[in-house]
Amino acid sequence: MSTASVAAGQKKKILVVDDNPIILKTLFMKLRGAGYEVIAAQDGAEGVAAARKQKPDLVLLDIVFPPEVSGVPWDGFKLMTWLQRLDKSRHLPIIIITGEMEEKQKQRALANGAIGFFTKPINFDALLDTIRVALSDQAPAAAR
Repeated sequence: MSTASVAAGQKKKILVVDDNPIILKTLFMKLRGAGYEVIAAQDGAEGVAAARKQKPDLVLLDIVFPPEVSGVPWDGFKLMTWLQRLDKSRHLPIIIITGEMEEKQKQRALANGAIGFFTKPINFDALLDTIRVALSDQAPAAAR
């Protein structure tokens, strides 16, 4: 992201959905330091509400969430499907961040439209590079 676009108040919004408060806080601080506006959500229901209200430019999404009190069993795959069905979010880039490193989960995430898959602990430099490419004006339409 160029300094000019940040100065002009056009920060890109990134929604981070993860049930681990340490991961949320770390990503919040690092992404904010990199010039992004960050919205944090700790579960699927918060993620859905934030996506509707805030209209993020990109989502960092965990796959596994504990059972929710609301009774709606959200997981990262269900949330991905929901985000892709929103009219305004049809081309919303989604990057998976997870502690689960099963090849079948990675393949499922990528087959369902995720543009990246990172395991915890997260390589922040590589994640930031993927975010920059996804949010750049030069990114191919299929990647945005």
